[in-house]
This record gives sequence, C-alpha cells and structure tokens, in this order.
Amino acid sequence: MVLDFFRRGGGQDAPQQKASATGPVVAYQTSGRVAWSPRDTVSLTRTGFSGNPVGFRCVKLIAEAAAALPLVVQDDVQRYDVHPLLQLVTRPNAAQGRAEMLEALYGQLLLSGNGYVEAVSGGSGVPQELHVLRSDRMSVVPGGDGWPVAYEYAVGGRKHRFDASGAPAPVCHIKSFHPQDDHYGFSPMQAAAMALDVHNSASRWSKALLDNAARPSGAIVYRAAEGQGSLSSDQYDRLVSEMESHHQGARNAGRPMLLEGGLDWKPMGFSPSDMEFQKTKESAAREIALAFGVPPMLLGIQGDATYANYQEANRAFFRLTVLPLATRVTAALAEWLGQFSGDAVVLKPDLDQVPALAAERDAQWARVAGADFLSDAEKRSLLGLPAAQDGDDA
Repeated sequence: MVLDFFRRGGGQDAPQQKASATGPVVAYQTSGRVAWSPRDTVSLTRTGFSGNPVGFRCVKLIAEAAAALPLVVQDDVQRYDVHPLLQLVTRPNAAQGRAEMLEALYGQLLLSGNGYVEAVSGGSGVPQELHVLRSDRMSVVPGGDGWPVAYEYAVGGRKHRFDASGAPAPVCHIKSFHPQDDHYGFSPMQAAAMALDVHNSASRWSKALLDNAARPSGAIVYRAAEGQGSLSSDQYDRLVSEMESHHQGARNAGRPMLLEGGLDWKPMGFSPSDMEFQKTKESAAREIALAFGVPPMLLGIQGDATYANYQEANRAFFRLTVLPLATRVTAALAEWLGQFSGDAVVLKPDLDQVPALAAERDAQWARVAGADFLSDAEKRSLLGLPAAQDGDDA
C-alpha cells in the first residue's frame, strides 16, 4: 500500500510557496557586528596607552603624581630620617632613582593590574637593588594548593624562574582586586577598554574626514538632455580628471568651478547624526577618565562641571586616586622588604609635604591644636606622628 502511494505521486500535489521576483535583489541594511580590540595586556597597552591621548595622560598623571609623593619610614616609636629601607627606595638601582622606579611600578599596575618588583640580595639584610619587571612577561606558577610557588619571566624565548616557595620571596607581586581571577589583578585599562575603542574609532573617523572628506562636500548633478540618460565614459573620465587636477588639494582651495553640458553643483552638509560624533568622543573620554579616577577637568575635557574649580578637582584627585594607590603599594613594599631585614617599619607617603593637601592639613592642625581636652600624646597620634621621645619638646 505504501509503495502504491509513492507510485501514484503521493496523492495530492505538494503545496507551492510563491516568492517575490525582486527578493534576490532586496538589500537589507543592518548595523553589523561590533568589532572590539583584543583585551590582552600587550594589545590594551598599544591601543589604550600608546595610541590614545586620554589613556596616556591618565596613566602618566597618576603614576607621576604617586611617584613624586615624599615618603617617610617610621615605627611605633619614632620617624627615621636615615634608614636602610629609605636609602634603598631612594636609589633602587644604578639606572633608576626613586621617582623612575616607582613611576614604572605604578604604570604597570595601571596598565595591567599587576606590578612585580625583583630584589637583588647581596647576602643578608636589606636587598642591594630593586628592579621593576614587566607584567606582560611575567606569569604565576601556582602550586597544588593554588598558592604561587614560582614566577616565570619570559624574554626572547628564554624563561627565568623565581622560586617563591620560601620566605622572603625574591619577587614582590602587587596586584589590584580582581573578582574572577586568583592570581592576576584587574586594571583600569581593562575597565575602560570599550570607551577606548569608541574614542579611537571616533578619532579615526575624524582623520578620514580630513583626509578624504568622508562625506563629500557636494555633488555634481547631471541633468540629462533629451535622448541621453547619463554621461559617456569619456565625459565621465574627463570630469573626474578635471576635478582631481583643478579642484582638489590645498593649492586649489577657493578656485571657482566651471560647469557645462547640463552639470549642476549641489552642496551637501552634515546630518545631525554626523555631528554627534564629537559628543560621542567627549563622552568616551569622560568614561576613560572615570575608569582611572581622574577628574575630567584635569584633562581639559569640556562640559564637565562636577567640581567648583581646578583646585577642588586636584584635591579630589589626590585624595581619591593617588593617595590610596601610593599607600597600598608602599605598605606592600615595606612588608616585603621587612622580611629581609626583620625590621617592622612602615613606609608611607608623607601627607604633610603634599602641596595639594595644604588647605586640609592646615585645617586639621588647627582643629587638633585647639582641642584642649586632648593630651599631647593623643594629638600626635591623631596627626599620624610617632610618640614623643624623652627630652623632646611636647
């Protein structure tokens, strides 16, 4: 029965579906797939630092400000004017000073979320030299329990292994908080990656507009005569040649155009969507500054009125961005270097010598000095000073 059904052609004819004759030539316009730049450290450094002025300035502004902060070494008893740790940080190696070494360390933290400092020990006690290692060349080697047991530094196809199983470790790894990674930090550059792509794309669009007039300034309209629908090939080639030789380039600026044979010039302007590119670029610049914690006013970005004046923005920049970063890094360095010498000292920024915080410092000193219900020891503690020694003036 089944075979008879197929021999008869299956009974009824198969249903047919009608299609439009113009279906194959209909153009569908979509926005396309978004193309983002790679998110690895090397690519982000290239596009976000080397190739973007806002990202470059944010990193330089934070790193230079944090590296220029004066540092003090103290313990619970006194503040040291001369200390081996302070001397080491002041002159970490033969090629760098304190500012250069710390600027490199802060820059690596901002670009990759990780900072690595190598200690070159001359035997016992405080190391003889400190060197900042590039974070894109360093990899963490976790042990069976997940904690790092070694660090591998790769250069030119060769690897050097730092054993971190003992204490003190030869490498100090300082990392930013990362909610989804146990061994590496999360950098502001990664958070600003989308805004960096938008800002770079807007810059490329502006450059293309200047080079090629991404949208033509006008159009030559051909009004066909009777019996002629378009220009001939020779006429079209002659018109293009004359436009390129007589009406393009800086030397031909302002030259009048002579049109003939039914040609007419129609000027064209920018649409409102084209004019939004500049606003999009400024918005992306603000997002980049926001990711790094830099007030847009300090970068010269227009349209930002969050702070009343430049001084307020500069004080907020130091309080909210520079000081937390410098305090965390110097504390980690002091704890790590203290394992070599056995000294329990604190390395921290000296807030009394920061010009941006002068107004706050004067107000705080005035309040503490006027508090008659506090003893001298309590006042020193509130100001972050060590306890007074015997024989010192109160």
